[in-house]
Amino acid sequence: MSKVKHSAATRRRKKKVLRQAKGFWGDRSKQFQQARRALMHALVYAYRDRKVKKRQFRRLWITRINASCRQMGISYSRFIKGLKIAKINLDRKILADLAVRDTQAFKKLVEIAKGK
Repeated sequence: MSKVKHSAATRRRKKKVLRQAKGFWGDRSKQFQQARRALMHALVYAYRDRKVKKRQFRRLWITRINASCRQMGISYSRFIKGLKIAKINLDRKILADLAVRDTQAFKKLVEIAKGK
């Protein structure tokens, strides 16, 4: 029985990992084993942080809305509750954008939430 060589497949696999590890520091971008370990670590962080990013943006939006609400004499929780009672379905991203860019529209929303 003849011997089977795997060199082409192995080279392709290693090149793929090294290509993905391009830009890593030192041997992590040059040596296959180091690159593979660093890449696995990086991919885990990337997966985890895609979820964390969503949480952080929501926190930022809430902070911005709260700051604008407090300037207009209402707390964040009362503002959100007032919008729900008035059946205004705007998400926090849009509310934060209005609070920063269009204060007049946000002021009207605050008045509606207050029930005036």
